[in-house]
Amino acid sequence: MEGSNGHSSSKSLERVLSRKAMQAGSSAPCKIWVTGFLCGVCIMYLFGVALPPLRVPQNRSVYTPLRRAILWNFTLTEHYDGAAATDALASAQENIEEQKRNKHTTEARIAQLYNAWSTLLNTTSDEVLKRSEAPPPPHLDDCRLNVEINKRLDSYGDNGTFPQWTLWKGSLGLELLNQKYSENGDQYRQYPPWIVGSDEENYPLTRLVQRDIWMHQHPSNCSDPSLRFLVADWERLPGFGIGAQLAGMAGLLAIAIKEKRILVTKYYNRADHNGCHGASRASWSCYFFVETSSDCRKRAFELMQSKASWADGSVKVKENYTSKQIWVGHIPRMWGEPWKYLQPTTEINGRLIMSHRKMDRRWWIAQATRYLMRFPTEYMCGLLNVARHSAFGLEAAKLVLESIQNDTPKVGTTRTKSDIERLVWSDHKPYIPRPLLSMHVRMGDKACEMAVVGFEEYMELAGNLRRRFPSLKNIWLSTEMQEVIDKTKIYSDWNFYFTNVARQGGNMTMALYEASLGRETSTNYPLVNFMMATEADFFIGALGSTWCYLIDGMRNTGGKVMSGYLSVNKDRFW
Repeated sequence: MEGSNGHSSSKSLERVLSRKAMQAGSSAPCKIWVTGFLCGVCIMYLFGVALPPLRVPQNRSVYTPLRRAILWNFTLTEHYDGAAATDALASAQENIEEQKRNKHTTEARIAQLYNAWSTLLNTTSDEVLKRSEAPPPPHLDDCRLNVEINKRLDSYGDNGTFPQWTLWKGSLGLELLNQKYSENGDQYRQYPPWIVGSDEENYPLTRLVQRDIWMHQHPSNCSDPSLRFLVADWERLPGFGIGAQLAGMAGLLAIAIKEKRILVTKYYNRADHNGCHGASRASWSCYFFVETSSDCRKRAFELMQSKASWADGSVKVKENYTSKQIWVGHIPRMWGEPWKYLQPTTEINGRLIMSHRKMDRRWWIAQATRYLMRFPTEYMCGLLNVARHSAFGLEAAKLVLESIQNDTPKVGTTRTKSDIERLVWSDHKPYIPRPLLSMHVRMGDKACEMAVVGFEEYMELAGNLRRRFPSLKNIWLSTEMQEVIDKTKIYSDWNFYFTNVARQGGNMTMALYEASLGRETSTNYPLVNFMMATEADFFIGALGSTWCYLIDGMRNTGGKVMSGYLSVNKDRFW
């Protein structure tokens, strides 16, 4: 019907036009003109009405969304305003170029700030900030200031007064606290400043035990003739790692406390390198505050020169005790049996460990390790600064620049710290991306002591954590195996951070691996990883590893009990 109606309408139109043409004239030129005109009208009518519209197929994958939008806008306007379309395309391209330039500028500013902060790694922040307009780095500690504060908290006052241990933290307590308040407030001595978190967030009696250990190791008068000493080198037999050395020293500290002796550590082979200078070389004091006062150390070494002191037992050494006494001897009972009240926050194979036969040793080694590592030295603090700067420095620079982009200080002005910055905020920890999961993957020759598992099982536990804490995406990874580092590329939805150090392949023994690194590197980087693990929000490891065992203890005396501990071991606890 639609086709026939169109045909009749066409014939009617032709008759009308013919009549008009005849009226216009009967000359030959006019007839030719009319005939051509009629043919053109018919062709246009047929293509416009009788035939369906022509459709051109489009391949949507050829252009990016932004490019498709530009082309579409240009097509719509080209028949009406070709010049405007050309201007729109040029404007869009200019915007893209400007965005690229802004990105490059931002990256350059981040790199510039990162490099400026790099100069802080060998000095203090205050010194550099006086010479520079760079904003303070949130991820770096002022190591020199921290050590000055901690020295005051780790020693008696000039007139023999007890250290100012109060609820007031850091610089605030030292500068604003009334001295009489400290002298008369005995109850506040129960708060050693190296313990953080509430009592429920630490092992039972942690604050009390740490106070008592410090007081035992720091008598007010080291010249008292009734004092007795235990002088001990750190273990240095081949195959003894840092973890084994700490566990052995924890046993010696237990002996010293039971026999009412002051423990004095002597030669530490892992600090016998060029990074440790002066008296700190070959000493634990290169990395952490010494276990007793300098006066007591001096007194102990004097007694070692006296035959009478050896005869009456005023001084003893490690060789006076058997390996069994050191490694599996009874722990001090002066605090009762607080290990019976350990909170079950360790998970193995999906179940919490409620109790086991070594709970007493687990509790004590945690207390001893926390005391021996209570305050890092300036050297150790500097190592941590370098590690954080390498891992988080660019992120910190980006955050700082974003926060001050509309608050740029005037050139030539020097900003002084307010009281709250100088006193209250001085005790805040350096920036790290949170939440942060620390993971220690122990493999290699550890297979001779426990059943080792692959990196995949560690990551499976990490996935379980993230299902409960969906914002978790950052992992601080410590491992001696290169294959573990290589496998991190598979897990692109995680951010991995790790120290830049050569790692081993195959089943090389730990002793040979450490020898290949050299004494300084093989000591520095594990201690950095250890301290980073204690600061992380979560931890995954293998309780069959002494190293993981010690990390767990440090976390449980550092306010991390309720963070829990996921262990990959299914066949043993430690």
